[in-house]
Amino acid sequence: MPSEKKIHVALVGLGFGAEFIPIYLHHPNVSALTICDIDPDVLAQWGGKYEVERRADSLDEILGADDIDAVHLVTPLALHVEQTLAVLEAGKHCACTVPMAMSIEDLKAIVAAQRRSQKNYMMMETSVYSREFLFARQLVEEGVIGKIQFLRGAHYQDDEGWPDYWKGLPPFWYGTHAISPLLAIAETRAEKVHCFGTGTMREELVRQYGNPYPMETAIFKLEGADVAAEATRSLFHLAREYQESFNVYGEKGVYEWAQVGGERPVLFTITPLEEMKWRGRPTTAKRLEPPDYADRLPEPIRRFTRRGVYDESTPHLSFLQGGGHGGSHPHLVNEFVRSIVEERAPYIDAVTAANWVAAGVCAHESAVKGGELVEVPRFD
Repeated sequence: MPSEKKIHVALVGLGFGAEFIPIYLHHPNVSALTICDIDPDVLAQWGGKYEVERRADSLDEILGADDIDAVHLVTPLALHVEQTLAVLEAGKHCACTVPMAMSIEDLKAIVAAQRRSQKNYMMMETSVYSREFLFARQLVEEGVIGKIQFLRGAHYQDDEGWPDYWKGLPPFWYGTHAISPLLAIAETRAEKVHCFGTGTMREELVRQYGNPYPMETAIFKLEGADVAAEATRSLFHLAREYQESFNVYGEKGVYEWAQVGGERPVLFTITPLEEMKWRGRPTTAKRLEPPDYADRLPEPIRRFTRRGVYDESTPHLSFLQGGGHGGSHPHLVNEFVRSIVEERAPYIDAVTAANWVAAGVCAHESAVKGGELVEVPRFD
């Protein structure tokens, strides 16, 4: 029986974060929503759009409010560690957009703070709640893929013109979209990594982080598995359409992400060995439409897995929303909220998040060392 407990959530950062406002407002276990942004115009815009009365212009105001149970941070990369620690130390549950941190020391600090506080921490990794990922995991669980033999992920992005803190960022410091689905499918952590930087970066982009690589590609040894995982991440100097993708290679079937946006993923299957007639076994390829999986969500927020125009109580409240990152947003909100009301750890808890992020941090370390093998630390 679903819990009827309700919590008060604060949503901090209303750029991308505004996508989550209607989901929290309609979640049956959320009694109240406070929105927060340092820009008064942004705060007024979204507060007026959704008629959210409770507003704050600083995180400190949120942390000092005794009636707020949980905080969802959708703020710039450089603020994640400081703000996450502040939320946990204030005795509130914390969700944070990716990445959790960008150094091993900061990952350890957040894991330690979560343990001290005994409050939930959840990294809001969209890739493992997209319909494409949920479908791939279903195919694995149903035996369609067979024994997994190899995993590959990629995240291609052009960061020209983005805020200054993105300029020259080491690619795998923000590598979770490429790495997380691989580790989640394999149900393990990365143990070791070799990584190479590739390409040439403009000198102006090298200065901020001392990173000379517009792209990095890594091969991971997975703990307790005979399977390797490969991941590639790019941020600059690449003529490639934006893509977050992963492929699962198995004995019986192979699931590959579509090459072009708007296309569907492909499932390759192979003729059973006992039916082989000559050299090599014939394969078939079929494009598939991943199911929506909205039925896994509370009814009031199911619609947000698909993009649409939603009309609320009055005409001025009609809004275009939903479907972002493969329909993952309502799944993320639901897991964060339900984990709190059910008094359990969320799926992407502090240790899991640290394991996923550390794989990328160590990959960049390996690239800087010319591909030297780097051990990925444990956090449990």
